[in-house]
Amino acid sequence: MKVVFSPEHGLMGDFPDGVKVKSYFDTDFNVNVYSLYGYRYEPPIDVIKDLDAVIYDIQDVGARWYTFISTLYHTVRSCSKAGVKLYILDRPNPVTGVRIEGPILEDSFRSFIGIYNIPVRYGLTPGELACLYNVEENFSVDIDVIKLNGWSRRMWFDDTDLLWIPPSPNIPTFMSALIYLGTCLFEGTNISEGRGTTKPFEYIGAPWINPRKLTIELNKIGMKGVKFRPIYFRPNASKYSDEKCGGIHILVTDRERFKPLETALHIISIIRKMYPDKFEWRYSGGKYWFDMLIGNNYVRKMIEEEYDVNEIKDRWIKDLNRFKEKVKKYFLYT
Repeated sequence: MKVVFSPEHGLMGDFPDGVKVKSYFDTDFNVNVYSLYGYRYEPPIDVIKDLDAVIYDIQDVGARWYTFISTLYHTVRSCSKAGVKLYILDRPNPVTGVRIEGPILEDSFRSFIGIYNIPVRYGLTPGELACLYNVEENFSVDIDVIKLNGWSRRMWFDDTDLLWIPPSPNIPTFMSALIYLGTCLFEGTNISEGRGTTKPFEYIGAPWINPRKLTIELNKIGMKGVKFRPIYFRPNASKYSDEKCGGIHILVTDRERFKPLETALHIISIIRKMYPDKFEWRYSGGKYWFDMLIGNNYVRKMIEEEYDVNEIKDRWIKDLNRFKEKVKKYFLYT
């Protein structure tokens, strides 16, 4: 092993989200570690051109905005430029390979939290996704996917014999990863997504929310596979640090029926209607962060115009169904 490349959160997964990580020499492994988050996103050509091959081995969470798949994209592209073989040591999609949800990313919203035109919940393994990148972007890399033994598309992570190792500090459990597929959208608002609590992405709230009233409104909708309970929490980091927040705890009762993205849109819509003078979209650098996450601006605008969530979903369903058909040719598992 000549060098190691590390994604967001660092080699050991201990850096918080968004923190730039420096490259360094690792004395435990006696190897140079090049960070691919912060100062560069792509493995340097002058480094990898002298390698026999690059090996990619990272467990993902199955969400488009989780940046490990952006690192995968840049790795495939860098190998294309350098003419180096790429091995993918494949990993399970922890939230199954059969459930696909959300709008397809629009070109004008491509970024490191939305690297390619796929749905939010895209239903592929890293190996399958690398093959999609390679073909659709004409990278023409010699990719060899080392396939999983015993994995099938309908399996959840806890159906395997694998241990859940947190890929980042705020995805401590498999359940937080599942709910994160929707509640990461709260990063684009002034609502706490539970960072700095024992239940990141499962706790949602703000100092000005009445938890009981919000819970009643959400449970009235009758969303499938999920219930809500009223809570108070006090984050020790991130939004509203050390402030008492009222909100909800999202409880998944049937993961086969639970739709995390749809659930999150209902919560945002209800909170905005209940607290029109308090709720805000996060806006910086001339961009709405919510738009960058969801991959378009029409979802935010339709929420503002008080469209029903089902009407919003109708806007993307045709593109989503086309994706479901197109992507089958990249399946490595049944």
